[in-house]
Amino acid sequence: MKELIIVVKPFRAEAVLQVIAEVGVTACVVREAKGFGRQKGYLDRYRGSEFSTAYLPKVEITVWANDAQAAELLDRIPKMARTGRIGDGKIFVVPLAIPEVIEF
Repeated sequence: MKELIIVVKPFRAEAVLQVIAEVGVTACVVREAKGFGRQKGYLDRYRGSEFSTAYLPKVEITVWANDAQAAELLDRIPKMARTGRIGDGKIFVVPLAIPEVIEF
């Protein structure tokens, strides 16, 4: 069992969630996040003044999947989320030692 932490641009989140549903993962957590990488933020204008915004909006999706589902997600998500520009996203894969879930 693996935990996948997927960080993508907000406008690609729906497409990634669609892939997750198609693979058969039944639960995930979606969070709004801010971050930066090689793109180093951007310049914005407000009432005629320019200011630098260091953190860009992102969406963080956390998924718990068995090994077969995780392999398929790792194959399909980058194809769906990639725009070809810097800052498209990242996927962090965390192996789970004890796949015990307590539901309440």
